[in-house]
Amino acid sequence: MKLTSAAFQHNGTIPSKYTCDSENISPPLQISGVPKTAKVLVLIVDDPDIPDFVKERFKIQVWDHWIVFNIPPETKDISEGQNPKGISGRNTGGKNLYGGPCPPDREHRYLFKLYALDSKLKLQAGATKAEVEVAMAGHILAEVVLVGRY
Repeated sequence: MKLTSAAFQHNGTIPSKYTCDSENISPPLQISGVPKTAKVLVLIVDDPDIPDFVKERFKIQVWDHWIVFNIPPETKDISEGQNPKGISGRNTGGKNLYGGPCPPDREHRYLFKLYALDSKLKLQAGATKAEVEVAMAGHILAEVVLVGRY
């Protein structure tokens, strides 16, 4: 399975257009090689490089930027500034939508993680990343990570 973006290369710099420093819209994403047996896809974007003061303030280890689950497996393109069809989970900012990179201290890595699952998740809109990860356990057929830096 492959996840790419026309906006940045793997391990490349995410253009400011897709961050809190500008339009704060989601970058375009392209998906290929989804297993034929996949029933749904899950997209999670998070930042593992948050500073200690953010970890302490929010009592977290990773900042969740975008969570969308039960995406149709035939999805090939996620257009710029659009949520894919599916159900939106709640990011760390408390919203059910994309929240772009906004590092307070230095360059961070943003992990665009795509999972192919063998069954739909029985979760409601606003589910947290932790709830999605628990529901995905034992159902992952394939996964891929696209890393952007900002």
